[in-house]
Amino acid sequence: MSMQKTIETKLNAAFAPERLSVLNESHLHAGHHHAASGHHEVFDGTGETHFRVRIVSPAFATMSRVERHRAVNTLLADELAGSVHALAIEPAAPGEKTRW
Repeated sequence: MSMQKTIETKLNAAFAPERLSVLNESHLHAGHHHAASGHHEVFDGTGETHFRVRIVSPAFATMSRVERHRAVNTLLADELAGSVHALAIEPAAPGEKTRW
């Protein structure tokens, strides 16, 4: 299963979103440098390393912005500890204004 599909599956199961978009933005980071674990990496933009999550869920209605981010980061901790280098999160509760 692709990393994008894994992220979508986990988010759907945990938050039952009304709207969900998981965008692979790895291509936007081609040529960027990253130092991790003492290794120097240059992203070529072809992998599944950078994602943007746009999610509207009733589960976020009682959470602050920080709590929403923490909930998504906690859910995707294994992916973030693995091959996912960056995760941009745009969470909202139903009825809240979104930029997308």
